Amino acid sequence: MRKLVYYIAVTLDGRIAGPHGEYDFFPAGDEQQSAAYAAWVNGLYPETLPTAYRAAVGLADAPNRRFDTVVMGLGTYRPALDQGITSPYAHLRQYVVSSTLNQDIDPAVTVAAGDPRTLVRDLKQEQDTDLDIWLCGGGKLAGTLLPEIDELIVKHYPVVASAGIPAFDGTFDPTVFDVAERTTFPNGVTLARLTRR
Repeated sequence: MRKLVYYIAVTLDGRIAGPHGEYDFFPAGDEQQSAAYAAWVNGLYPETLPTAYRAAVGLADAPNRRFDTVVMGLGTYRPALDQGITSPYAHLRQYVVSSTLNQDIDPAVTVAAGDPRTLVRDLKQEQDTDLDIWLCGGGKLAGTLLPEIDELIVKHYPVVASAGIPAFDGTFDPTVFDVAERTTFPNGVTLARLTRR
């Protein structure tokens, strides 16, 4: 069965963005450290880069290694939309969970107005692919989908935001994950892959 994987960057205090969706405050380290880290992560998960950015870093033709589908909330989709980009991940099947977004925003984007848990359960049952489903964000959607999340891939950045959007925003539901692997980079970022116990 396909897995739902929440792949996300977080601050030390568990924020995925600032109070207004900002994410430009995540520290990158010096130029050499930043380039080495980006090359490693982008090579590992090239499909998690927006389509336009993939071309800019020479990964336009890179095959999808882990995911063929992305699920995101409206808050995660909004920055691309505000720039006039209606299909930010054209190399993936795209689902935006929203009850307010126009259903016909883009032929390559499916707007899911219903229960996101039903959507994810249906996607997990698909048998015509070996690739997984990427939960891109945001915190409220991750909180709702916590019972369906099979794996976490968390990029921890050495910064405290003090306020902003939490990685999970839902009801109290302690859920244990086991660390499968952890890699630390010279720029202070730790990438951890965790699986549901």
